[in-house]
Amino acid sequence: MLKTRSGLPKHCTHVVDRHGKRRVRFRRRGVSQYLKGTPWSEDFMRQYAAALDRETNHRAGVGAGRTALGSFSALCVMFYNSAEFAALKPSTQAMQRGVLERFRRDHGHRRLADLKRAHLTHIIGSMRDKPSAANNLIKVLKKILEFAVAQEMIAANPARGIKGYRAASEGHRTWTEDDIAKFEEHHPVGTKARLAFALALYTAQRRADLLKMGWQHVRENHIYLRQQKTQRELSIPIHPALARVLSGAPRNDNLVFITSSRGVPFAAGEHLSRAFRAWCEEAGLSGVSIHGLRKAACRRLAEAGCSANEIAAISGHLTLREVARYTSAASQERLAERALARQVATEGEQTLPNPATLDFPTRKKL
Repeated sequence: MLKTRSGLPKHCTHVVDRHGKRRVRFRRRGVSQYLKGTPWSEDFMRQYAAALDRETNHRAGVGAGRTALGSFSALCVMFYNSAEFAALKPSTQAMQRGVLERFRRDHGHRRLADLKRAHLTHIIGSMRDKPSAANNLIKVLKKILEFAVAQEMIAANPARGIKGYRAASEGHRTWTEDDIAKFEEHHPVGTKARLAFALALYTAQRRADLLKMGWQHVRENHIYLRQQKTQRELSIPIHPALARVLSGAPRNDNLVFITSSRGVPFAAGEHLSRAFRAWCEEAGLSGVSIHGLRKAACRRLAEAGCSANEIAAISGHLTLREVARYTSAASQERLAERALARQVATEGEQTLPNPATLDFPTRKKL
């Protein structure tokens, strides 16, 4: 999602209306309107998506050449006005529209009937220096071209089966115990940094859900929430360490725990990430992120012997495959020792040699 220097979505600016009130205005090619609410909030992005739809329809009426019947551009207009697109979350709509509009600028004039698998393979191949963008493009193209098949605009989806680039990394780095100790040492209980840190580490939730948490979600030593991404309802027991941090958290009128330096809710997840990076730098940490704490929480649960289903009950992951990916940083040695201890307890120690009597060599340092 493209952002202007003011921190607003593309085509939006801050203006002062005739009553002297500062507002956000969307303005592009025949469409001009004020958007209400906090920028980047769900309601705001829904209005933004609707404004983009009106702008697209306006262009379709005054620029017939760009939306020639049967072209990729015409497909985009139809997709933006479809029930499938309307059912998506505003943030997902904005992401998919951004990907499609970039592709549309160069290839919108092409006839769908002429768009072959070889063409798409060549385009993706030319993006080898931007593998993440290429993979994202493949994902969105598969979706919109499948929509084109359903609308009988084409007989088959030329993007189906196209493979993307192998991920160069595992994404956000999982925090180590040394990282955690270093952050806690620099940011004591009572600071905004420690509060955001503890909520992320001890609830294992995504950034968007952390931003919404407040005292209204706390009942009987649990945090109750509905995840924004999955819509899954969770009841998360409060860890004793988090309880100590929350005991000093202020009860304000914002209905959220995490607030900015000005004492107001963060307008967007990106703003919280920016603040969190600064807190990490103050603690002498680099290469870590707030999402990495979600991974650290899953790692800790795995090292404590929790099953994938138990971990997912806290993190809210919908698939065990995702849980496995998040817990890949769990200590193999610690898990192996715990597995052996369980085996010994099950089989009965009387049938096995006493480990204390075995003469093992001292481990050599590598």
